[in-house]
Amino acid sequence: MIKIAIMGYGTVGSGVYEVITTNQAVVDKNVGEELRIKYVLDLREFPGDPVMDVLTHDFEEILNDDEVKVVAEVMGGLRPAYDFTKRLLMAGKSVCTSNKELVAEHGAELIEVARAHGANYLFEASVGGGIPIIRPLNTSLTADVILEISGILNGTTNYMLTKMSQEGLDYDDVLKEAQAKGYAELHPEADVEGFDACRKIAILTSLASGQQVDYKDIYTEGITKVTVEDFTYAKKMGRAIKLLGVSKKVGDTYCAMVSPVMIGSSNPLYMVNDVFNAIFVKGNMLGDSMFYGSGAGKLPTASAVAGDIVDAARNLGAVTPVFWSQEKLALAPVSEMKHRFFLRVKGAVSVLGMEKIDAGIEGEVGILTPSMTEAEYQELAKGLNVISMIRVEE
Repeated sequence: MIKIAIMGYGTVGSGVYEVITTNQAVVDKNVGEELRIKYVLDLREFPGDPVMDVLTHDFEEILNDDEVKVVAEVMGGLRPAYDFTKRLLMAGKSVCTSNKELVAEHGAELIEVARAHGANYLFEASVGGGIPIIRPLNTSLTADVILEISGILNGTTNYMLTKMSQEGLDYDDVLKEAQAKGYAELHPEADVEGFDACRKIAILTSLASGQQVDYKDIYTEGITKVTVEDFTYAKKMGRAIKLLGVSKKVGDTYCAMVSPVMIGSSNPLYMVNDVFNAIFVKGNMLGDSMFYGSGAGKLPTASAVAGDIVDAARNLGAVTPVFWSQEKLALAPVSEMKHRFFLRVKGAVSVLGMEKIDAGIEGEVGILTPSMTEAEYQELAKGLNVISMIRVEE
């Protein structure tokens, strides 16, 4: 029998407990022996909940119990999650997590600590919720050079943009609705300012490159400035607006950014709506592939954590290779990234080579540039009275 622990009994932690106890027979079959939850760590009490039978308030109890071989870290944040995770790995216990903040900041280090102590650090649930993407990048696609990763990596913002497009709601109204439905937090900055998507594209780029990508180096722009008028133009152009995390290979490195993007109907991400996520991967041999599914939520994320627990339990004493070193990757300057740009410009304007879009909005016109670098766009914009700009990908 293999004993495990769960650290944190919030949304994801309670989901992990539910997945394992509900699907106990399937979990045992796939592990090859019985797997049981011995501890759930949380500071709170849960009267009437069956978890009370295994609840502990003391991390040291888990750390010092030699029976516990695998631990799910679903606490979130950096502290005390980082300290707890590192000590568990140093004790030879494998750790599975959904904590994208911790993985983005310390993933390479924790992988090395795990390797040095015969354990595994697994983090499938840190990107895309229930969508399997970490394991394919680390196993199935290791013979390919990854040329591009682009994705809808945040369910909250995708839900909000979908509602703005379909119902003509403005940003403030759709944010209130997302908060009322539990899709957005009371303080939603991590989602709406793009920070969550930034950490996820940093993790994916780290795996694609095999080096540490610092999310603080990635240009990040959220959805707070997207307006109803932007969607009026997008519909006129037959396009959708999505918040994308994009990473493209440039020479020996990658160029990465997070921003709202207008995409055409031929783009595989065009029809990804509501809280769903999708990740598009282009390999130099594979070509194009897309991973799609529930990108957030209690059970999809918990399912991914539980999958890692099963994997860790099946491979006790065997280290699963993860190709992500602590050597920092210097990203290419974002000024070199190329797109087309959609601009809303005050008054009449005539710019050579630009496509005009008239959406019937008085006092302004839309223009679509040819493909150019971010640096070239900055020069162009100096001569125009720009109301707003959104990047454009086909």
